[in-house]
Amino acid sequence: MVGGGRKISAVSARARTRRNKARSSSFPLLPDMFTKAVIVLLISLLVWTYQTIIQPPPPNICGLPGGPPVTSPRIKLSDGRYLAYRERGVAKEKSEFKIIMVHGFDNSKDMALVASQELILELRIYFLSFDRAGYGESDPNPNRSVKSDTFDIQELADKLQLGSNFYVLGISMGGYPTWGCLKYIPNRLAGAALVVPIVNYWWPSFPCHLSREAYKRQLQRDQWKLRIAHYVPGLLYWWMSQKWFPSSSYVEIVPEVYGNRDKEILKMMSGTLTHNQTVIRQQGVFESLHRDLMVGFGSWDFDPMELSNPFPHNESFVHIWQGFEDPLVPVKLQQYVCRKLQWIRYHEVTDGGHLIMYDTNLFEGILRELLLPSGV
Repeated sequence: MVGGGRKISAVSARARTRRNKARSSSFPLLPDMFTKAVIVLLISLLVWTYQTIIQPPPPNICGLPGGPPVTSPRIKLSDGRYLAYRERGVAKEKSEFKIIMVHGFDNSKDMALVASQELILELRIYFLSFDRAGYGESDPNPNRSVKSDTFDIQELADKLQLGSNFYVLGISMGGYPTWGCLKYIPNRLAGAALVVPIVNYWWPSFPCHLSREAYKRQLQRDQWKLRIAHYVPGLLYWWMSQKWFPSSSYVEIVPEVYGNRDKEILKMMSGTLTHNQTVIRQQGVFESLHRDLMVGFGSWDFDPMELSNPFPHNESFVHIWQGFEDPLVPVKLQQYVCRKLQWIRYHEVTDGGHLIMYDTNLFEGILRELLLPSGV
């Protein structure tokens, strides 16, 4: 070898080359194997997280083996689901007015009816209430929407032979199926009332600054809940079930969010308003409460502020009742809705909150105005 270096035979050189190749090709395998192992571990962790934390459990359907018993009358809908209902007031055959009542969030067909018997008999009112899909004894609807809830109402009316027209009275979260009736089945309505109906902050007609301002006035926990329900509904079960942060004043009934009149009603009706929540949620909180939030605050197929008057000749009216001190439904957004839809009769209760439905005098006034409106 030139330069006095150590002489290496051709055989030794080939052997050393093979050893170097073996060393250089074996070490890169370790990071490759480590990367694959980390990916597999992460995927396994995600699957476990979804199955145990994010994915809601299957519903506990009434009437099936292992499920709660069926104790109420039910109709079978065209898609095979069952809808539970309750009839009150005068007999349907002897009634002058037929009202379908649409219950609110975390409630049921057994909602408190505070109208006096005298008024019910005087006006000959028949009341029909029902468990909305997933609540109480009505089967869940995995495809639930504003439209599906609307056609549940129509099918219930037809199965029970209410006739070609009927009144609809929606309370709070029951407002969105009532809006659905105004959109999809206006020809079936004899009149409609929405009492403290929810407003969806993402309705397109709302000016951004107005909806943003109203949204920011909600408790932080409710802002998060509504944001998740609208943008990432797949995470709602996890958010509503986790214990690290408060998740919803709707569910927890936080006293400080209520005004004086609501607190008086809560105190007066403590035994009535805390109806049997076990029965209300017995098929699972996801199919009742959570899906309600996902539909009510999700993306709708229509903007209520673009609806037409279902009673163009003033043969009847659509009413909205709103408490000025309502902590859950922003009064400014409700006022804006009614300015856009000037055919709606807007009634604002100055010292009222979200529970005005349970004030006997006020509720009887709502019934009289719905059924015997002035100006007709």
